[in-house]
Amino acid sequence: MPKLVRAAVLTNYLEVTQYLGFNPRDVLAGVGLSKALLQAPEHRIPIDAAVRLLEDSAAASGCQNFGLSMAESRQLSDFGVVSLLLSHQRTLRDALQVVVNYRHLMNDSLAIFIEEADKMVIIREEVVTESPMPSRQATELAIGVMFRLCAALLGTHWHPYSVNFTHQPPDNLQLHRRLFGCNLEFGSEFNGIVCSDASLDMTNPHADPAMARYAQSYLDSLLNHEGPSILFEVRKAIYLLLPMGRATIEQIAQTQGMNVRTLQRRLKDDGCAFNDLINDVRRDLVLRYLDNPNYSLGRIADMLGYSMASSFTRWFITQFGMPPAAWRSAQKHTASKPLSGSKES
Repeated sequence: MPKLVRAAVLTNYLEVTQYLGFNPRDVLAGVGLSKALLQAPEHRIPIDAAVRLLEDSAAASGCQNFGLSMAESRQLSDFGVVSLLLSHQRTLRDALQVVVNYRHLMNDSLAIFIEEADKMVIIREEVVTESPMPSRQATELAIGVMFRLCAALLGTHWHPYSVNFTHQPPDNLQLHRRLFGCNLEFGSEFNGIVCSDASLDMTNPHADPAMARYAQSYLDSLLNHEGPSILFEVRKAIYLLLPMGRATIEQIAQTQGMNVRTLQRRLKDDGCAFNDLINDVRRDLVLRYLDNPNYSLGRIADMLGYSMASSFTRWFITQFGMPPAAWRSAQKHTASKPLSGSKES
């Protein structure tokens, strides 16, 4: 059964197409969606269909910043029932923890990890699909929405150091500069926002603890009926931690609030092993990394958890039938279909 997200993740999609003078009927039909489905925010739609819709719409409309155009007009209320809890958090740190805890009620394809070091904070975000596919537009939408959430809570006190993207810049950066107003890093090692740790502890003057308790009680009642898939949650955690060299089973178990044996048992009950999920994520990430000309093969090997480039090359040949250098060279000369080698059993 495909993983689903609320249609609310595509809030204002139709407004953006209207603004661009673009009729989305054909691209909607191409991914199995319709205008009626998007106008029902609580309706569930396949994650892959939502991500593909954004990519296809950007291509068909000629708007390289399609996803970010959607983010520009997003409001705190667009987080749905979670918005009430967010608006009454004492600090940005508390609000980000709410996003992490209740993200599957908003966007089940979104993986988030908050990393703190040397008075700096990196809010890492990844859009995780079931099948490998381009996700530039969905990534920019997600980061744009996160940026606007932080700005809504901190107002003029929100001054991040940079916004980072693993993909290359568009031809025109006007929208990026207007929305973010800070340093932009393209071809980065991660997707996310870098800010000071002091930003996370700034007080929200509009926080109401009583309202926060009421909202959390209501959201917890929803969690009892709408728990996330352990397989997909583990896959999202690997997506974030693998490039950081921290995707061990011990670290992943910790992110899920359980010990290693419990995680192994839960995965086994679902007919899967941890190493299989690691391999699946590596297959997804390696094609994205190879598309980035700023990444050397040695750097890619390291980001995928290989200490030796030769081990990475052997793995790639097993998965895709050719060395990574040959694959990258072929992509420079042809727009061939994505490689579909058989998975390692």
